[in-house]
Amino acid sequence: MPRRYEEIYPSLPLLNSDDLEHTSAASLMSVRYFQAEPDSMPEEVFAEHHVLLNLKDEPHRVQNRRDGEMRDFTFYKNDIIVTPAGMRSGWRWFAKSDVIVVTIDPVKVERFAQTEMGLLLHVQQFRDLPQFSDADLCAAGVMLRDALEKDDMSSGVMFEAMSRVLLVKLLQRYGKRRPEEVALTARFTSAHYNRVLAMIRDRLDQSISVDDLAREAGMSPSHFSRVFKETLGSTPMQYVLAYRVEQAIRMMAEPTRALGDIALTCGFADQAHFSRSFKQVTGQTPRQYRASQSA
Repeated sequence: MPRRYEEIYPSLPLLNSDDLEHTSAASLMSVRYFQAEPDSMPEEVFAEHHVLLNLKDEPHRVQNRRDGEMRDFTFYKNDIIVTPAGMRSGWRWFAKSDVIVVTIDPVKVERFAQTEMGLLLHVQQFRDLPQFSDADLCAAGVMLRDALEKDDMSSGVMFEAMSRVLLVKLLQRYGKRRPEEVALTARFTSAHYNRVLAMIRDRLDQSISVDDLAREAGMSPSHFSRVFKETLGSTPMQYVLAYRVEQAIRMMAEPTRALGDIALTCGFADQAHFSRSFKQVTGQTPRQYRASQSA
């Protein structure tokens, strides 16, 4: 059974984004900052991707066992190690650490890549990327850490902004895109997907049918529906509904914005339709969701 990273780390983090309240970025990632004395972590399989950002100025020795293979190496400042979800991994470090650990939900980051960036990620995401150096990405991590250090109203806002910056940088530079030849023998490619996504975005406040999306992709409705579900794991209309609800959740962050206005802007026929659809996706009505975020 995959475990969560914080369950076995040998020391408590100095800073932890789980302490922040009401940040939508918290559903995508958690950020923890550690300065830990030399120690080790047993081999475990985790349910999340882990991105380890090294801030320590002095190079130091680290051992990392990944799926049975031992790596014994020198860890330099701005080095980054990515451990994908589902990979067995264990650690030993020989000097006091100074690291930021970012844990990312693989399902939600895939959805983020699709809807926010128009990327179809490879199913083997991050498995071939054990270590690299990126000062810019580490700098984004430091800004996340600094946001956690602030004990004021701005910390949540800063964390929200910088978490998306870090995730976009990570996916743009190192996210392994699904190759066209693997994407169902190019039957539904990234180009098809981006055209469909653009239509959904442009017609958010309007009705959209499978026929409309298939026409945009240049396919028959039956063929389009089949390859869309094979590629993305949901039917086209399930995807459209989830996208509308995601956009509604964003708009609901404005506490004064009326739910009826949000419903129409996101393409729902009326507030009752919005409420039923929202509960179908999230398990809560819009009013319940908004109340839980302001509690």
